Amino acid sequence: MAQTAKLGENTKIWDLAQVREDAELGENCIVGRGAYIGTGVRVGDNCKIQNHALVYEPAELAAGVFIGPAVVLTNDTYPRAVNPDGSLKSASDWDAVGVTIAEGASIGARAVCVAPVRIGAWATVAAGAVVTKDVPDFGLVVGVPARRVGWVGKAGAPLRQEGEYWVCPLSGATYVEADGTLTESA
Repeated sequence: MAQTAKLGENTKIWDLAQVREDAELGENCIVGRGAYIGTGVRVGDNCKIQNHALVYEPAELAAGVFIGPAVVLTNDTYPRAVNPDGSLKSASDWDAVGVTIAEGASIGARAVCVAPVRIGAWATVAAGAVVTKDVPDFGLVVGVPARRVGWVGKAGAPLRQEGEYWVCPLSGATYVEADGTLTESA
């Protein structure tokens, strides 16, 4: 772990993980074996970053985010090892763009989020999906490229439509959809 990285209380880093300089991880986080957290990445409280996940800067993860095994959060829209003149690219030869993940969202194993994208609060990205566009709050996306196939609630289960409401089969919580946006009902 880099000396200038900041770890919140009770955060645990497993063996062979790399946390780069100026990264900031909140309280009660877990970073799995072989994971990589890039320079200056921001991670909220209570996040889980599973084994071999790659979180490249300038990613920002809100509280309660789950990153599955071998997930990749990219940071270069047009990656190249060399400049047009053939010289090796350096950090000053490109502008990093990041993936932003809102509160409570989950990214399934081996999914790839191609920056710049935003994953909405409590959304779920299915295992193996390739996300190239923003995902709405509570959205459930699958496939290559990822597309929304439904909604999920805060408990993570796909919601069932019952009349004008979307209902969580685990918690009974209800949600309302309007203009492609899902919100919790009062």
